[in-house]
Order: sequence, then C-alpha cells, then structure tokens
Amino acid sequence: MSFVALLFVCLNASAFKTEEVMVYSYSMEKEIPVTIITPDSYRTKRAFPVVYLLHGFSDSYRSWASRGGVGEFADRYDMILVMPDGGFDSWYFDSKISPEYQYETFVSEELVDFVDENYKTICDRAGRAITGLSMGGHGALYLAIRHQDLYGSVGSTSGGVDIRPFHEQWNIEARLGCYFDFPENWEKNTVINMTHLIEPDSLDIIIDCGTEDFFYKVNCNLHEKLLSEGIKHDFYTRPGHHNWKYWSNSIKYQMLFFSECFARNLEEL
Repeated sequence: MSFVALLFVCLNASAFKTEEVMVYSYSMEKEIPVTIITPDSYRTKRAFPVVYLLHGFSDSYRSWASRGGVGEFADRYDMILVMPDGGFDSWYFDSKISPEYQYETFVSEELVDFVDENYKTICDRAGRAITGLSMGGHGALYLAIRHQDLYGSVGSTSGGVDIRPFHEQWNIEARLGCYFDFPENWEKNTVINMTHLIEPDSLDIIIDCGTEDFFYKVNCNLHEKLLSEGIKHDFYTRPGHHNWKYWSNSIKYQMLFFSECFARNLEEL
C-alpha cells in the first residue's frame, strides 16, 4: 500500500459518519428526511450530547452538512448533530392556518423521541441544544423558549427574531394568517415578544448577526430587550451579510459555546 493510500485510509478511519434517515411524523402523516452526524468516537462511548440545527427559508436538511461543513464539530466536540428538513417555509410553527404544517410538534416531540430512542444520546436538557440560521434561527429560539424542559442551550445566527416587520415576505402569512387579519398570531409568535417566558437561568443563549444583514436591527433589538429583562446571553456582531460565508464562520463559535455549556451543565447533573 502506498503512503498516499495509507494516509487516505487513516483519515477515513477517524472521520465522523453522516447518514440520512426518514422519520415519520404522526402529526403530519408523512415521512420527513433528516441528516444525522455521529462522531468517530460513537462506538466507544455510552452517550453523547445532541445539537439540533435548523435550516433557513427555501433550504433543506442537507444544507448545514453540505454547505456549512458542520461534520467536523461532531468529532471535535464528541457530539451528535441532527438536521431535520423544516420544509420550504414552515418557520417551525404548528400552523393553525395550514394544519399540514406541524413542525413544532415534529422537531420538539417526534424527532427528539426518535433520536433518543435510536441513538446513544444524553436524554436530558443539559445535553441537548438547538440552533439555526435565518428562518431556523427564529425556529431555534421559538422552540427552545416554548420547550425549556427539552433544551438547555439555544442559538441563533442571522435569525428572524422579530417577524412582524417582514410580514409580507417569505410566506410567513401562510403559516400565521394575514398580519392585519390575525394580529394576535403575530404578536404571540414572534420571538422578541416571548422573552417573558424564559425562566431565570433556564437557557444558555447565544445570538449573532452580521452588521450588513437585513435582520441586524431586529437582532440588536432582541439583545437590548434581553439586557433590560436581565436575561443572560451572549451576543455577537461582526461585518457580514445574510449568506453562507457568514454562517460557516458563525457556527464555529456556536459549537464551542454549546460544548462548554454541555460540559458545565452535565457536571451539575
């Protein structure tokens, strides 16, 4: 065997494993594709923390792995990564307007149950985090706030953390109804209006957004509101647009953040 061939085998022997699975959603009566990445150490340890990564509007369950290059973090931090398909424009709501969209139930009930039943996970909120970009950044914060019994850590990068200024865009009205006809739906389901639901010291929170992003202002507004309410969180801004160049860099800091949260929170169990 040549040195080059040997090197190739050695590199593959220490790599994470990526697989695509179909998870049945009883709430939506259909199978939903999910990308799951397990670390190389998966065979040697009993249980691993899990990070759920939500994709953005019009993207898919493959985007974080193929475009964001997140697989390396499974090996670096000994964690399982789970990337569900959130539909073209679900915004991760259980929609009363379109009942075929029940993505809150899918992600935070059906998917979590599936992963915990079929993989070697730490079945506790201390070992479970959720994050996402854009639509997925909104979704991650939305789901974590509504399910603080499930998630101990949450992140958002370039997230649509206040959807009200964008009510005519990205099919949000198809999930919540027309902004002017169903104002209560919008007020109750925009993340910036949900901060009062966060229990003291319940969530480890990390939020970031590029300074050239169209969501920059609403992220700054959320940061100011969290400060005014005394809710601990990490908040970062740096030059960047609403694109994969920014997100591929951002996720490095979020994964380090989650790894440190897991170490601290699991020690307290």
